[in-house]
Amino acid sequence: MTRLPSVGPGAPALVADVGGTTIKVARIDETGALSEPVRVPTPRDGARTPERILERIAAEGDGSERILGIGVPGIVDDARGVGVFSENLGWRDADFRALGREVAGLDTAVLHDVRAAGLAEQRLGAAAGLDDVVVITLGTGISAAVVIGGSLHVAGGYAGEIGHAVVVDGGEPCVCGNTGCLEAVASAAAIARRYETRTGREVAGAHEVLALADAGDAAAQRVWSTAVDALAVGISHVAALIAPQAVVLGGGLSEAGDALFSPLERRLEERYRLRRTPVVRARLGENAGVIGVALHTRETERA
Repeated sequence: MTRLPSVGPGAPALVADVGGTTIKVARIDETGALSEPVRVPTPRDGARTPERILERIAAEGDGSERILGIGVPGIVDDARGVGVFSENLGWRDADFRALGREVAGLDTAVLHDVRAAGLAEQRLGAAAGLDDVVVITLGTGISAAVVIGGSLHVAGGYAGEIGHAVVVDGGEPCVCGNTGCLEAVASAAAIARRYETRTGREVAGAHEVLALADAGDAAAQRVWSTAVDALAVGISHVAALIAPQAVVLGGGLSEAGDALFSPLERRLEERYRLRRTPVVRARLGENAGVIGVALHTRETERA
């Protein structure tokens, strides 16, 4: 098992990365050592879901913690500690900072889950040493962490929502209410859904679509190719606007390796030729979010 990095000395803390089905919870001791995360189910209770999530996280503490850090999905205003909106978990304007104090009795640092992973990759992972970088998570959805001058760019929680920019006019519906969004074409969920719609054949996920494409299935090849094209369009616009030193791809879809990165780099060069933008795979894996929340929690404590 890979040893998790130290995040520096400070008060004992509890940190969590909230996902749609699972919460990863870890503890930081006084030396900055981060425990191996435990995984617990994400509770759902309608309007009280945020409160139930905080209760579940707090139950993993041992009473020694002096601060809580939490990474949450959706649109998140990090500065205010508010979950503005989550389609998947069903909240609007959830004040996680206040709930942390109310439920756990702890000062609470709040960060968007993808920005947490991006912070970890920029400090300790694939983008270590780079000041201008975009970290894109390709999973059930698509979102990005934007780091400029070494700092996360948040814009009230809306920076990095690249998954909800239209890349195909008149394309398929997206959960945001628009059509043809990058997320509706190129996310892992979209790749599986689009293949099933075209063939009537159920698949286990995007990895099976890729395996079928490798085996010569024409429908799978078409779905995969259009997903890569859409990603190239999205990243080309990021490259032109921000000129990052690198774009880091994480999430389950990045595990496709050369089947994703090789055609993506070629198509990106076709889309944007002024300046080469390296596209690299994330290094910290499934614990990147927890590591990023831990880093953010330490920084909040020292501020």
